[in-house]
Formats: sequence, C-alpha cells, structure tokens
Amino acid sequence: MSLPSSRLPSSRAIAGAALAIGVVVCLVTLAANGAAAALLLADPGPIVRWGQPLVRTVHDLAAALTIGALLVGGFLVPEAARTDRRARCARLARWAALIWGVAGLVGGLFAYALVAGQPLGSSGFWSGWWDGTWQLEVLRAPAITSLAALALAAWLAVRPDRGGMAWAFFGGLLALYPLALTGHAAGSTDHETAVDSLLLHLGAVTVWAGGLAAIMLLWRHLGKGAAITVQRFSKVATWCYPIVGLSGLLQATLRLDDWAALGSAYGVVLLLKVVAFVVLGAIAWEHRRRFVARLAESEPKRAAFARLAFVEVLVMAVAIGLATALARSAPDEAPPITGADPAFDLTGYPTPAPITPERYAFGWQPQWLMTTLAVVAVGVYLGWVLRLRRRGDHWPVIRTISWVVGWVIFAWMVSGGPAIYGRVMFSAHMGQHMVISMLVPIFLVRGGVVTLMTRAVPKRTDHTLGPREIVLGLVHSRPMAVLSNPVISAVIVLGTLIAFYYTPWFEFSLRTHTGHLSMIVHFLLSGYLYAGSLVGIDPGPAKWAPPVRMLVLLVTIAFHAFFGVAMMTGTALLGGEFFTLVQLPWVPDPLVDQQRAGTVAWGAGELPTLMLAMLLAAEWYRRDQADARRSARQADRDDDAELRAYNDYLASRRQP
Repeated sequence: MSLPSSRLPSSRAIAGAALAIGVVVCLVTLAANGAAAALLLADPGPIVRWGQPLVRTVHDLAAALTIGALLVGGFLVPEAARTDRRARCARLARWAALIWGVAGLVGGLFAYALVAGQPLGSSGFWSGWWDGTWQLEVLRAPAITSLAALALAAWLAVRPDRGGMAWAFFGGLLALYPLALTGHAAGSTDHETAVDSLLLHLGAVTVWAGGLAAIMLLWRHLGKGAAITVQRFSKVATWCYPIVGLSGLLQATLRLDDWAALGSAYGVVLLLKVVAFVVLGAIAWEHRRRFVARLAESEPKRAAFARLAFVEVLVMAVAIGLATALARSAPDEAPPITGADPAFDLTGYPTPAPITPERYAFGWQPQWLMTTLAVVAVGVYLGWVLRLRRRGDHWPVIRTISWVVGWVIFAWMVSGGPAIYGRVMFSAHMGQHMVISMLVPIFLVRGGVVTLMTRAVPKRTDHTLGPREIVLGLVHSRPMAVLSNPVISAVIVLGTLIAFYYTPWFEFSLRTHTGHLSMIVHFLLSGYLYAGSLVGIDPGPAKWAPPVRMLVLLVTIAFHAFFGVAMMTGTALLGGEFFTLVQLPWVPDPLVDQQRAGTVAWGAGELPTLMLAMLLAAEWYRRDQADARRSARQADRDDDAELRAYNDYLASRRQP
C-alpha cells in the first residue's frame, strides 16, 4: 500500500529541497571564510567565482543520486506483476546521470576559467580550454568522469533492465576514481594515501547518500516492496558508515598539521561536516532500532520512517554542500621540495633506507585501498564461517587458514617491505610480482570462498541480485568458462607477464598510482584464474583431468623459466628511464639489479609450482582411489563380469 500524499513531500519537493540546501550551505560557507574569492591568476568574473561551487554541488548530488538509483534498481527493489519499480529507477538514474555529466562539463569550463584567470568566452578561451583539459590532470580527470556519466545515461537508455542497471552501478563507481586523483586531499604530500582514502570516502558517501535519496524519491511507488528494499539498504548503509568515518579521519590527519589547525577556515568546515556525520549516524541508528524490521507492520510505521528519512536526506545534502566548500577551502601547504630526492619526485615516496632483512621483513607503509580489501575479505569470510557454525554446519578449518594466510601475505606484499622496496628496486619489485601472482592465489582458491558463500548466504527468491546471485552468475558465465580454461589462463599469465615488462606499462606502474593499482589487481586476478583452473575447489566449469592439468603446469613453468633466463641475460634496461633517474646510492648498477630480478623470476616459481604439483597429485590419487572403489563395488554386484569378459577376450585371441 502506498503512502498517502499528505504524509510526505512530493519527489520534486524532496529533490528541490536537497539541492537548495546543499547549494546554500556551500555558498554560505564559502562566503563566510572567503574561499570563493581565492583566485590563482586574474578574476574570471562573479559568474565563474560563485557558479563553480554551485555547479559542483549539483554535480555531487547528481552523481550520488545516479549511483543510488542504480543500486536500488539493480540490487535492492523487488519487481512484481503490474509494477514498474525498476523502470522508474532506470529513468531516475538516466536523468541524474545526464545532469551529472552536464554539470561536470560546465564545472570543467568554470575550473579552467579559474585556473587561467579568463572570463568565459574571452579571446582564446575555447581553444585554451580544450588544450588545457587534456594536458592538466586537474581538468582532465573531472572531464573523464563527466564523459563516463554521459555514457551511463546513454547505456541506461538502451539497457534499463535489472542487468543493465547492475553493470551501470559498477561503472558509476569506477567513474568516481578520476575525481579521487584530483580531490582536495589528493594534493597532500602522501599522494597515494590521500587518493585511496578519498576514493573510499567518495564511494561510501555516494552509495549511502544516493541510495537513501533514491528510496525517498521512489517511495510512493515502492508499495509492498518498500520494507525489503529498506532492510537491504540498511545493511549496505551499515558498511558505508564506518568507511566514511575512517576514511574521512585519515584525510583530516593528512591535511591538518595539529589540533590548532581546527581553528582555520578548513578546520571549521571540517568540524561542521563531523557534526553532520554524527547526526546522520544517530538518525541511521534510530532507523534500525525503530523502523527497519517493522516497516511492513503498519502504515504509521511507514509514515514515521519516511519523515525521518526525509530529514536524513536533507542532512546529507548539508554534508555534501560542506564537502564542496571543503574542497575550496583547503589549508595552505608548503610545496614539496623537488630535486633533492629523485625517488620522491618519481614515486611520491622518499628514498627508503638501504635494504636489510629486518627492514624488508618489518617495514610498513600502508597501501590503504588494497589493505582494506584484504581486511574486509578476511572479515566477511570469518563472518560466514561463524554463521555456518551457529546453525550447526561444518566448515573445514584448513580452508579458513588458507584464506586468511593468503590475504595476510597479500597485505604484506602491498604494504610491507616488499612494497616499500618494490617501488624503487627491480629485484624487489619482481619478488612482489611473483608472490602476488603465483603464491597468494593458491591459498585463496583453496579457501573455497564461493562454496562457503553459497552455503552461508541465502538465495533470493524475488528476482533481485544479491551477492550470491552476482557471484554465481559470474562463475557460470560464458566469459568465465573461457577464462578458466587452463590453457587460456596460462596464456594470460605468461602473455601479460611479457607485455607488462617489455611495454610502457611497467614504467607507468612505477610512476603513477593508477598504474600501480592496475598492476596489483591484474597480477592477483590473473593468478587467481590460473590457480583456480588447476587446483580450484569452487563450483564452475568442469575441470580437466588431473594428468592434463599437470601437463599444462609443466609447460607453463618451462616458459616462465625462459622468461627469467631472458631477463637474466638481457642487456637493455627495462622500465624506461625510471631506474636510471631514481639514483639509489645502494644500487649502483640498475642493469645488475634487473638481471638479479630475472634470477628472482626464475627461482620464485619453484615453491608455487611444487605446491600446485602436490595438490594436483593428491587429487589425481584421490580420483584413482575413488575409481578403484567404484570398480570393486561394481565387481561385487556383477561377479566380476568385466574381468571375466576381458579374460574371455584374451583366451579368444590365443586360439588359432
């Protein structure tokens, strides 16, 4: 039953109120601290000066609403006969994405006017804007996001169904990445930590605020599906809240030198944002305590929830307005000293101390995005195991140990000594690569996470996509059937190994955060596919016979050895000019270190290959034993009919 119109403002009123509040808060805050007048060169005029934060607020709200509507339509809201809930979600997301993209492009014009100090339409403005957009990262990254938003709008016009919205949701989250590269915290000296924390912050805020806003705008049309939609969204919001808080805290520590900095304009806006965050947490707690589990009980419960959620949407609009103002009122920072430390100029991290076993083993420099992934993966897995045990089901301890060990090694590889020295030393980088792509995946595939999920996560029966449906759909998809072929996965591992080191991709991964992340993700996924095709225990395409998989393993390790030998004997320095420019005093000859990396590549495959061979041999033995027991039972049933037939055949061959 729908909520009467007198109980809740119309969708247009909700959207208008949220937009107006966000814009007003942003402009008032900027006016109070004078940040709107801070210019880089000359004055481009009041339209640009005040229009840029206004357009950015519209951009942020539209981005949140796009991703929120895609979340609701693709994963949360159930469809039923004679309802158009998903169609309305798709329309809302399409229009929001269009506004997101247009606002981003207009904001790009304003941003260029601010950077260049030129009024809109002045002589040479348009040609300068076009060239500057693709030459300056601060303009290029938002432009890419805007084009991605327009592409989402076009996609939703063609694929407004559940699957189309699900794919668009992940595409929308990916479109936020360029914004993290140029956000207000990304100018910090610790650039990678700033980017990672801002990316986590943007993603969690967008999903949380956008999801709730979409639910409220579609509230009248959810009908009986409102209760289950809100319950599912409540679980998502529960994950988002701590991510928002912790990532925001990390950004604040990067930007503020001490407690006294809280008295600056930036600090005051930050404190206001903290207040909004606490208020949102209190409202969310009230939702869960009073309404979420009892929305289907009565109309008054639905009405009370709607009123409180409407207030929450407005507070979120305030928080987004403050965030926009925060980006324009960042504290002044001393520019980093360049030239004194070549490693810092190239990587954003100072030259590490000379490598020693202790420093390699115990050094720690957190890579927050990947480390967070490892922590969440372990936490979710253990939560599922605990769920099975509570209902009396058994889960092998060895699988749990394998999964945890895999992620612990991965976290050390991306945040520990291997990562610290892998940024500047070819040999250390090669060791990091080999462990992430060859050793870690073995532990992960033997954890059987997909099998565990199918047992711990209930199946949805209302034709919506939950984690179980998404993962099983991916596992049994046609692309996965191709990629999980042992030969194909081996070709991917070997082919991209060569392509990575003998193309500009290698230098790109050493110099940029984007390249570094893409390297880690690729190594992990390609290794997981390869290990899964050989010794995986999760459901999926049928496995080849153990002898054939053993042959694939032996051929793969042979080609891997050839790669190591080629690098050991090579005389051309790889990675462009990076290892020449980094000038490590304790690595006098980069070519010698590269040849040492070839030795690492050759030798690092020994332990993973042995582990894979032993696992394959054990499976081979178990299959032979199972076949023998099956044959024995068959012989007992038919009095050795197969053996007697074979003996008769041999006797007939001996007769003249």
